[in-house]
Amino acid sequence: MLSRRHLFTLTTVGVGTALAGCGPDDRPALARLSEDGAARVGISGEEPFSFLDTSGRLTGESPEVARAVLGGLGVRTLEAVQRPFGQLIDGLEQGLYDVVAAAMQITPARCARVAFSRPDVLTPTAFLVRQGNPLRLRGFPDVARAGVPIAVLDGGVETEAARAAGIRPDLIRAIDSPGELFQTVAEGRAPVGTLTDVSLRAMLRKHPRSGLEVTLATARRDAQPAAAFAFRPADTELRDAFDAGLGGLHDSGEWLRITTPFGVTQANLPPRDLTTEQLCRASSDR
Repeated sequence: MLSRRHLFTLTTVGVGTALAGCGPDDRPALARLSEDGAARVGISGEEPFSFLDTSGRLTGESPEVARAVLGGLGVRTLEAVQRPFGQLIDGLEQGLYDVVAAAMQITPARCARVAFSRPDVLTPTAFLVRQGNPLRLRGFPDVARAGVPIAVLDGGVETEAARAAGIRPDLIRAIDSPGELFQTVAEGRAPVGTLTDVSLRAMLRKHPRSGLEVTLATARRDAQPAAAFAFRPADTELRDAFDAGLGGLHDSGEWLRITTPFGVTQANLPPRDLTTEQLCRASSDR
């Protein structure tokens, strides 16, 4: 089961010193990161997107991409701050870290609070169910019709999707971590859980005898589930520099080399014409 510690800081090579107690730093974020050679990164502990491996090293699809991009800006060290997914934007606003690297999906509500990078990775929704999918749950409307509980990640966009489909609020079970969500379904406390396809398949590979399977949810035609890196609105200079590096990774094929070990494929590469502005203007969360 994934760690449920709500807040801790560590460097990529071992436990580091929390940056609390430091005086205010008025340098622009891009200059500060480049001059100091270090950046603080907010993560959620969700494998395979942002987590700490068994040695305590920060890794995952998003941190590894961030490491490559920020390395081009002079950043040599990433310091991870882990919080529950639903509290990541709060921590960014509080200045606990410089960027959220946790495969956070771009939605209009989030765009009102953060400056997202260009889309980094497509993150289609999937369902975790018993093997054989006895309730035939392939979309949120199916769960609504079945009238059964559904486990969702607290703060995840799946909560809004469940509500929009008409699932009763008392049947939507908000779970703190992906590991606990998986366990909730495995133990029968909910017959279905929902999260990204990449995340659920990663957990299933770790627990091949769980008696569970993953089914891809039916996607809305007007929604493109894309995740990105989140920055404070005041740090657009840093975001723009990051975007330039991220675009270079996408175009060169280096992005796929970095992300493949985490179960990401070419199908998860966002189309070149998909923009953050489009996703921020979408009528509603998926």
